[in-house]
Amino acid sequence: MENVLRPVIVVGGSVVLALLIGWSVDRLLRRVDDRHSETSLWGLLRRGRIPFQLVLFAALLRGSYDEAKLLVEHRIGIGRTLTLILIGAAAWLVVSIATAVVDTSYSRYANTHRDPARVRRVRTQVALIQRVVTAVVGVVAIAAMLLTFPAMRAAGASLLASAGILGIVAGVAAQSTLANLFAGLQIAFGDMVRLGDTVVVDGEWGTVEEITLTFLTVRTWDERRITMPVSYFTSKPFENWSRGTPQMTGTVFFHLDHSAPVEAMREKLRDILRECPAWDGRDYGLAVTDSTPNTVQVRALVTAKDADDIWTVRVTVRERMIRWLTEQHPHALPRVNTAEAVLPPGQLPGPGHTEPDGAATARHNHAHSPGPPRTGPGRG
Repeated sequence: MENVLRPVIVVGGSVVLALLIGWSVDRLLRRVDDRHSETSLWGLLRRGRIPFQLVLFAALLRGSYDEAKLLVEHRIGIGRTLTLILIGAAAWLVVSIATAVVDTSYSRYANTHRDPARVRRVRTQVALIQRVVTAVVGVVAIAAMLLTFPAMRAAGASLLASAGILGIVAGVAAQSTLANLFAGLQIAFGDMVRLGDTVVVDGEWGTVEEITLTFLTVRTWDERRITMPVSYFTSKPFENWSRGTPQMTGTVFFHLDHSAPVEAMREKLRDILRECPAWDGRDYGLAVTDSTPNTVQVRALVTAKDADDIWTVRVTVRERMIRWLTEQHPHALPRVNTAEAVLPPGQLPGPGHTEPDGAATARHNHAHSPGPPRTGPGRG
């Protein structure tokens, strides 16, 4: 009877005690969360109740398993399994607590600061810190699990003895990976680019959607994702439209005929912008910036509060101005000269030259027309 009750009491007691302590801690966190609703820390800590109960169960069962006298021949294997579960659950619990603290810190900062640029900067740093903590805890947990095996301890001693050679080999082999790792830290704390920034890289316009320690993802306007190593942003130039103030100035170019009504276009631009909600009212202008033998280049200058609105203003001005020119001033649109070339006086057309209708007849009549009467000696 004792051989049956002992394992039931040990295993069942460990399970019940772990569940009871976990339930008590969860109730305590819930009450604290209700009293301190201004912070989300206590509510986020409740997410770790499962790994917390798992740590309690593994620790209690690991400490009392020898008293259970259950499967004595497999005592070493079961004890090592419980140790691995304890290490894994402890790492899970540490990551959950760190995530709760980091998320709470970011939420508090975002609620107290209204500057979007600073909030995005802190968000980028917090995300990378959280990834670093998760990676470090994971590596330590895996190392601790491996050290529980005697064979791995010997391998670890051998690796430590040749650490110098392995360090050199690993440094050469992982040169690009380490470069991206340090580039990710430089981006996080150097404030070069942040989550939510509008950037232009390799001619592609988009928004920074994800930043990790090794790569960065840009979501383009047509919902594509461009993934590139973070070392790109530390070694090559790129455009960051969200740097500083989000206000932007945009241009719209028109190629028109030389007879284009520039003054009327300035007035029409003003009327178009007044009816465009995306225009912020800061500035506008219209000027002739270039000319060719066939056309002139007219540049419209507009402003908006951010990159999305500047795009809306530009397309609105372009569409409405072209429609207005087509309806009211069609002569201002660029034209292709199809008139026949006129030869200089006295020059005959070359072989294969075709003259316009009536040109040869007019030239023949001009050549045979009676000239003015001549006066001279012998004529009266």
